[in-house]
Amino acid sequence: MGIQDRLVLSDAQWDRISGLIIGRPDQRGSTGRDNRMFVEGVLWIVRTGSPWRDLPEAFGDWNSVFRRFSRWSAKGVWLRMFEALADDPDFEYLIVDSTIVRAHQHASGAKGGAQNQAIGRSRGGLTTKIHLAVRGLGCPVRFFLTAGQAGDAPQAGPLVEGFAADVVIADTAYDADAFRNAIAAKGAIAAIPNNPSRAIKHPLDASLYAQRHLIECCFSKLKQFRRVATRYEKTARNYFAVLTLAATMLWLR
Repeated sequence: MGIQDRLVLSDAQWDRISGLIIGRPDQRGSTGRDNRMFVEGVLWIVRTGSPWRDLPEAFGDWNSVFRRFSRWSAKGVWLRMFEALADDPDFEYLIVDSTIVRAHQHASGAKGGAQNQAIGRSRGGLTTKIHLAVRGLGCPVRFFLTAGQAGDAPQAGPLVEGFAADVVIADTAYDADAFRNAIAAKGAIAAIPNNPSRAIKHPLDASLYAQRHLIECCFSKLKQFRRVATRYEKTARNYFAVLTLAATMLWLR
């Protein structure tokens, strides 16, 4: 198998993101050297879920690639790349949900403790929760990380803050008065099933709520990147960068 068989980005996709990263090939110094092969190397790790030490030599020294990946995480390069591509004004539907990802045992032990690194402990082991918002066509527009045992409703407001939408869709876990009020303040319709304990029921448009499948599809696509489906990164910052790169690829498809 040659190196071309390991690559992910087409020329058209690279053209869309090459101007969003730090360091250009025409600049002196290491920041602009082999940017495309570096990004391809990180994508190989994110896609396959392999340990960094198993990175094929064609992408460069694994430790150098990892350290550069981590520096870009700290500088917010991956997030800026995502935000530039996800800047789409079409928010007819805004859908929010969460999913739990199992954290590998090697993901624990970072400075600050598990809770500060968005890792929770339960009978199921170590877990991280991804809170996600997608737009009407099922592409991600915002995401957060928390420990796996964290509730969904507290993250709902920040997920949709600043986004215009005609309809906000979520499941029963998001049936909270504060969230419904935030949706109403947008002038949007809340398509959220009522919690069985709610005394006064809100109307639910079943045809609108049926669009919630789009976020389930988005989670499925993100978890095709194996390093998203299982968390190996010790720090929340680096796992967030892995998730960000996977989300960026969904916008490039």
